[in-house]
Amino acid sequence: MFDQKGQIIIDKEECDMDADDLMMTALDAGAEDFSEEEDSYEILTAPDDFSEVRQALEKEGIPMASAEVTMIPQTYVALTDETALRQLNRTLDLLDEDDDVQAVYTNLEE
Repeated sequence: MFDQKGQIIIDKEECDMDADDLMMTALDAGAEDFSEEEDSYEILTAPDDFSEVRQALEKEGIPMASAEVTMIPQTYVALTDETALRQLNRTLDLLDEDDDVQAVYTNLEE
């Protein structure tokens, strides 16, 4: 249900580079995918290529809002029932607070 990927998020307000130039820099460094969101750019890499792509972006002086290897959902699910959504959020909060839990991933569409 999830794929392990390197994910780099770049805030549009912090980045002076043109979207096309940024995309070419990332793809030339080994990125798998580049997408432009409303207020940020998202770069996805294979876990093995993550460090190389991150270092190439750092070398260009591109500020990153976040850069990590994470689990990306293959499909997203929308939850419309308010009670179920509230219960899921409570469960996620409880898991997040547990010291034995290292990471929580969800495919909930936000």
